Amino acid sequence: MINYIIRRLLLLIPVFIGVSILAFALLRLIPGDPAKSMLGNKATEAQLQSLRAELKLNDPLPVQYASYMKDVIKGDLGKSIKSHDSVIKEISTRLPATIELSLFALIIAIVIGVLAGIISAAKRSSWFDHLSMTGALFGVSMPIFWLGLMMIWLFSVTLHWLPPSGRLSVGTHLQTITNFYLVDSILTGNWFAFKDSLAHILMPGFALGTIPMAIIARMTRSSMLEVLNQDFIRTANAKGLAKYLVIFKHALKNAFLPVLTVIGFQFGFLLGGAVLTETIFSWPGVGRYVYQSILSRDYPVVQSTILIIAVMFVLINLITDILYKYFDPRIRYD
Repeated sequence: MINYIIRRLLLLIPVFIGVSILAFALLRLIPGDPAKSMLGNKATEAQLQSLRAELKLNDPLPVQYASYMKDVIKGDLGKSIKSHDSVIKEISTRLPATIELSLFALIIAIVIGVLAGIISAAKRSSWFDHLSMTGALFGVSMPIFWLGLMMIWLFSVTLHWLPPSGRLSVGTHLQTITNFYLVDSILTGNWFAFKDSLAHILMPGFALGTIPMAIIARMTRSSMLEVLNQDFIRTANAKGLAKYLVIFKHALKNAFLPVLTVIGFQFGFLLGGAVLTETIFSWPGVGRYVYQSILSRDYPVVQSTILIIAVMFVLINLITDILYKYFDPRIRYD
């Protein structure tokens, strides 16, 4: 197991290099003068030349990339052109918000998706099966930006049930420990802040979790149907075991490996794909920050964020592979 983990961590090196080259190249393929995009049309030629020299935009592209990677290896991700603050500091203040939103969306997706898939498989061809799979089809097909806007219109503008944006209401005070507001409100016993932060995360969490929920439901149903037709399930039924024991103790554990793969992949997708959700709901996370940085052509921020998310995605896949051994002890990595 240790050797396998070391090999997987070493594979981070080519992935890191490939992602860095891709991010570096794509940003510089955007038409226009990046210095003018950053400073605006009213910038003087002297200011433009100064910024180009600071960002080394006058150097050949290979030289620019080598200089950037040299700083990254040293742990220096540069400074934001817009705020002039350290990129690491900017990202570290926003990353907890994105992780909290992604985890909340993933929990919603797993609970609803797995239960819907199990019930659909156990009651194959029933009205619930047809209804849940139709809902899963709509969930996969529905654009997040449209769903988010419709949720704001219904639950915030029309019904006034939930706040439309942000993480906390103005005037709500919370002592931050982990920067995960739900966790911090529990740790400090601030139940008013817990209720407020929960109300703020419900809509963006559900909107972000819709697509993973649908995919998990379909995969769970497919995997469960395959397992439920195997001999050991028929033997368990013949012994007179309760239906829920057969499904949850015997069938689900054997059917969960493909579902676990999807869950791990979808969590990485949520971390990297929260741009639209965070923008629509004004969620102060990394996704919204990247969107604003792309518009302002803030090279250091965009490049560094892509690298961090890529590394997190690979680590999540590694953790998923390690969890395989828990669900199937026959798996060997060495």
